[in-house]
Amino acid sequence: MIKRWHTPLAALIVIIFGWVLFYCGTDGFSAFTAETARVNRLIDVKPKFPDVTFEDSKGRSYSISEFEGKYVFITFLYTSCTTVCPQLEMNMSKVYEKVPSKYMGKEIVFLSISFDPVRDDVSTLEKYRGYFNSDGETWRMARIPKKAELDSLLKAFGVIVIPDENGNFAHNSAFYLVDKKGSLVDVMDYKKIDEAANKLVGILDKEARD
Repeated sequence: MIKRWHTPLAALIVIIFGWVLFYCGTDGFSAFTAETARVNRLIDVKPKFPDVTFEDSKGRSYSISEFEGKYVFITFLYTSCTTVCPQLEMNMSKVYEKVPSKYMGKEIVFLSISFDPVRDDVSTLEKYRGYFNSDGETWRMARIPKKAELDSLLKAFGVIVIPDENGNFAHNSAFYLVDKKGSLVDVMDYKKIDEAANKLVGILDKEARD
C-alpha cells in the first residue's frame, strides 16, 4: 500500500511546488514570460525620463525638455543592426503614418534613440533616417553621447543591451510611450502596428475632446 501511493504523492508534490514557483515568478499568473513581467513593472512604476543630452541627426543638442508638453513615442536601436532594428523602425514608420498629421509635432513626436553613439554619429543618423521617411523634426533620430547618461536611460526604461565581440548587440525591442510630463506610461509590442497606432490616436483624440 505504501509503495502504491508513494509515486503519485511524490508527483503531486512536484506539481504543486512547480505551480507555486510559476505563480511567484510570473507576477501571480498575470505575466507568463520574463519580458511581460518586466513590461508590467515598468508600466506600474512609470519611471521619469532621466536628465540626458541628445544629439540628433541635424547636429542639434537638447534635453528631454525639448518635448515638454508633448507625448514622445520612442524606439531604441543601433544602425549597424541587420536583424530586428530595421523591422522595428519600419513598423514605427507605419505607426507614424497612421497618426493624424494635425497631432504631429504639436501633441506628439517620434524619437528613435541609438544606443551605439560611437558609430551612430550625426551623419550616420541623418542617412539612416532617410531609409524610413523620418523627417528629422516630428520624427527625430538621435544619440546620447555620454555613456553614463545613456546607461541611466537604458536602466530606467528596462532596455537590455548586451554587446558581443563583433560590435553587435543583443537587445530587447518595443515601442515606448512617454507622457507630456516625461514619465514612461506604456510599453507596446512593436509587431502590433495597428494596436499601437490605435492606442496613440485614442489618447490624442481623447485629449483633444477634453
